[in-house]
Order: sequence, then structure tokens, then C-alpha cells
Amino acid sequence: MEVRVKKICPQAKLPKYSHAGDAGLDLYSVVEEKLAPGEIKAISTGIKMAIPPGYVGLIWDKSGLSLEGIHRLAGVVDAGYRGEIKEVLVHRGNSEFQVAAGMKIDQ
Repeated sequence: MEVRVKKICPQAKLPKYSHAGDAGLDLYSVVEEKLAPGEIKAISTGIKMAIPPGYVGLIWDKSGLSLEGIHRLAGVVDAGYRGEIKEVLVHRGNSEFQVAAGMKIDQ
């Protein structure tokens, strides 16, 4: 299966595997954002994807971020969606969390 990916801002990173044999590609933040405890924000990735008809893109938490209280809320990319991929994150930790540009935010 081929999934077309397009950068929509120059500093965006294309999804990639961290290790040989990984099942999921890492997705990266293209912006810097602060998340206060309990806060929910949509984090830009700076990319668009073309999921083939009959398939769905599933997005999951990164375990390291989950240990810090950062979780993904929405995780379905339908085949017909062609807008920017934004990751909806919620902060369930106790202190402010800084999302850095270029940070792996989910997979």
C-alpha cells in the first residue's frame, strides 16, 4: 500500500520509522506549544496524507509521552480526508508540558 504525504510547511518532518521492524511511523510537531494540566490542544504536524480508499490511518500515543501524562484524543484519519494532520493532545499530568517543534508526538 502506498500513502502519499505532502509537507505543507518547510519545517515539517515527514513521518518515519524510528527502528527497523516498527509497525508505526512517528509523527512530529511543527509548532511549539505549552500544555497546562487538563488542557486540550490540536498540535500541527505540517503534513497532509492521502490514505487509499478502503483504508484508515490510526494514530496512537507515544509511550514515553504517556508516562508524562500526554495522551492523544482523536486518532482516525479517514481515506477521504485531505487536510492537515493535527494531533489532539490532552495533558493529564500535574505540571506544564512543553511540546517542542520537531518533537515526536505520536505514531
